[in-house]
Amino acid sequence: MSMTPPPPPPADPSSSSAGGPPRPHPKGTLVLVLGIVSLFICGIILGVVAFIMGNNTVKEIDANPGAYTNRGSANAGRILGIVAVVLNLLVIVIVAVTASS
Repeated sequence: MSMTPPPPPPADPSSSSAGGPPRPHPKGTLVLVLGIVSLFICGIILGVVAFIMGNNTVKEIDANPGAYTNRGSANAGRILGIVAVVLNLLVIVIVAVTASS
């Protein structure tokens, strides 16, 4: 009598990054939070940080689109960082103009 070999054990989904369902990029939500916070606190500094991190995160997501899902969050954080920097610079210019008058 011949015996058939047992089937191989199932693959551990946490050990393999290829072939699994896409997951959120670890920095996507962080970039969004930095963009939102930059509108209210330390806009120029946090806005620049959100913009740079957002660019890097979007590039990573675009380089491997099947692995990550939250490109929209990273892009929104990047845009909010730009808006925060522009608004803060506008406020600085307005304050400087009105103070010199």
